[in-house]
Amino acid sequence: MRILLVGAGGVGGAAAAIAARRDFVECLVVADYDLSRAEAVVDRVSDPRLVAVKLDATDEIAVQEALAAHGATALLNATDPRFVMPLFRAALAGGATYLDMAMSLSAPHPETPHERTGVMLGHEQFALEAAWREAGGLALVGIGVEPGLSDVFARYAADHLFSRIDELGVRDGADLQVEGHEFAPPFSIWTLIEECLNPPVVWERERGWFTTPPFSEPEVFDFPAGIGPLECVNVEHEEVLLMPRWVDVRERVTFKYGLGSSVIATLRTLHQLGLSSTVPVRVGDAWVSPREVVAACLPDPATLGAAMTGKTCAGLWARGVGKDGEPREVYLYHVVDNAWSMREYGCQAVVWQTAINPVVALELLATGAWSGTGVLGPEAFDAVPFLDLLTEYGSPWEMREGG
Repeated sequence: MRILLVGAGGVGGAAAAIAARRDFVECLVVADYDLSRAEAVVDRVSDPRLVAVKLDATDEIAVQEALAAHGATALLNATDPRFVMPLFRAALAGGATYLDMAMSLSAPHPETPHERTGVMLGHEQFALEAAWREAGGLALVGIGVEPGLSDVFARYAADHLFSRIDELGVRDGADLQVEGHEFAPPFSIWTLIEECLNPPVVWERERGWFTTPPFSEPEVFDFPAGIGPLECVNVEHEEVLLMPRWVDVRERVTFKYGLGSSVIATLRTLHQLGLSSTVPVRVGDAWVSPREVVAACLPDPATLGAAMTGKTCAGLWARGVGKDGEPREVYLYHVVDNAWSMREYGCQAVVWQTAINPVVALELLATGAWSGTGVLGPEAFDAVPFLDLLTEYGSPWEMREGG
């Protein structure tokens, strides 16, 4: 398979390092607006199948030309959500299979943002579903770790663990620490602000999709692998928009993240000061986005691995009736220890855990184990080949009875 990887940040670099160990990759073109970042990834991985190019993700014609010039049949989007739609449209026009790890941006309801949905995550992508089907192309959306692996877990639970699913709840948490930094998000601050300060979306059978205030419905969830109990709160995330489309859930779907009180307080302060805004403000003779200023003041997540300790856990809690007709609760999860990911790949745990899933999906598409047309989430595919291959990659998933 010949792949155009757009975005040479932490996740893109980790995806390149993982893909370089797999035989299905014929060519991996690492593209970034900053050519030096793409070149740094290629130099670090040191594999002749990788090449670096300069590419503006907002230039749809340039992206199509890059696909054609390198004979790429798949486009893996490793940029932040601002660039989803131009890359999504370019892949459609260029006849390439498209994969991303975050979907098109939402917009709050103008009148009741904490009650009703406005433009939901992925809405712009699903609006082009018919065009993808007519072209016979596939857009596999939300195939990172979250969204992504938890969606695969939802499919597996529905097919193999339950006769009836009443509730699905993504629950993510970590005990990661970064030495020398009081606040150093392990992934893009742009994305963290977007998903944590937007109104969270909840799905219920009787109400459909609706919103709540940020950081709502706190609960304590006990994470495995020594991470322990963390307070988790509602956060806007794609799984809630994806799972009900392909998995029959009788009651509720939620996403809750173990952010911790310090992170929540910091995000609230940024919002109160107007520093979460993406609307440029005038500073002297320049116009700058406050959120971009915050991002520029924080360390690059890709550089944090050496100072980071701890583990990150992504998983899905499911409740319902088991195959034996008895009530059942399980937690399906995947843990990455930062010491392991740094030792094995030179990548910090969060970006590595995100990056492995689209590479697994690309291999399944290359071998024909997964196939389809249209705009599809991970729930639309058989989960077993994915989970088996994830284990073959050396990063097995696990399951805990009782939630």
